[in-house]
Amino acid sequence: MGGGAGTRLFPLTKDRAKPAVPLGGKYRIVDIPISNCLNSGLRSIYVLTQFNSMSLHRHIQASYKFDNFSPSFIDILAAQQTSAGSQWYQGTADAVRQNMRYFLERPYDYYLILSGDQLYRMDFRALLHQHIQMGADITLATKPVKPHQVSEFGIMQSDVDRRITGFIEKPSDESALQEMKMSRELLRAIGSDEEEELFQASMGIYVFNRSVLIESLHNQLVDFGKDIIPASIKNRHVSAFIFKGYWEDIGTIRAFYEANLDLTDMVPEYSFFEPDSPVYTHPRFLPGSKINGATLRQAIVSDGCIISDAHLERSLVGIRSVIQSGATIRNSIVMGADYFELDQTDSSQPRMGIGRNCVIDRAIIDKNVRIADGVVITPEGKPPNLDADDYFIRDGIVVIPKNAVIPAGFWI
Repeated sequence: MGGGAGTRLFPLTKDRAKPAVPLGGKYRIVDIPISNCLNSGLRSIYVLTQFNSMSLHRHIQASYKFDNFSPSFIDILAAQQTSAGSQWYQGTADAVRQNMRYFLERPYDYYLILSGDQLYRMDFRALLHQHIQMGADITLATKPVKPHQVSEFGIMQSDVDRRITGFIEKPSDESALQEMKMSRELLRAIGSDEEEELFQASMGIYVFNRSVLIESLHNQLVDFGKDIIPASIKNRHVSAFIFKGYWEDIGTIRAFYEANLDLTDMVPEYSFFEPDSPVYTHPRFLPGSKINGATLRQAIVSDGCIISDAHLERSLVGIRSVIQSGATIRNSIVMGADYFELDQTDSSQPRMGIGRNCVIDRAIIDKNVRIADGVVITPEGKPPNLDADDYFIRDGIVVIPKNAVIPAGFWI
């Protein structure tokens, strides 16, 4: 599902779809679910899109190509006007409903529905195996979470056989919440401490039997998580696939920022260094980065960068970034550029990249940004949320939007 407006990730989603937001220096968020599918042997993939979808379409078409002798495909299904209707997708379930005629053209027995804004590594074969073995109509992937996290998710209740018996959307009532705790028997079955207080959060990952999906969408319900699943629990066999690996919903600026910077840890919870389960992306054929006298500590530098005598600490540098001498970058994400600027034709603007003697702390610098010499960017002393002409602050993180120009000596 790649059609959401991504308002919680604004301004990173001002000109692009949420799944097209750069991740980890050289990837896009959409590469995560697609790679999980490919590594699980699933090669019939539909991507449903709606908002700001041009760059997402371009990335998918450039990245995922199968040979002419393979039945594999990745098809993009954009929201469209048809003789049956002219509405935008009203929710996740409505998006699937509007495209059912395409899904039913092929004789698939099971349909796996994924979100486009999550960071995790899962072998979907295990999920499908449990779904079939238990004879379920619908299977949800769930993640054990602690009490302080439950208000962020839909919380499921299941018995020791993993059959889901209850659901509360983002619960706040303490008495109702206590009834949703994972039982000691269930904790023991998944190898967790029986005394630990855990709840099952929905991951927004669903498996449907073909006939069940068709029947579930013969109505006006618009969302899987809020409508279809709660209604199905009452009269269908809905099972929980309990996932204990790393999983992060990166749909907010804070979550996106922390997930990226966590990649710089020596042993991160999520790692792109997994040869048996790689993350695929657009092969750009960029040269190796040139680093001239810089000091790097806990940093990731992507392909095609030029870094002069600068200091980088716990930061992530995206493709084609240029960082000039004297710059100091801490706890920040620099997304890089869409192209190399070999010759600067407009002398009235600073060069693309980070200028000399800049100081950047706790910031996200989007693509193609021009930051002149001596600029200071920090959220220190500012409100946690702020909208200005050339920058935004979200959850205490400064975000410089794509294509912004920051003049010399400017303090943010």
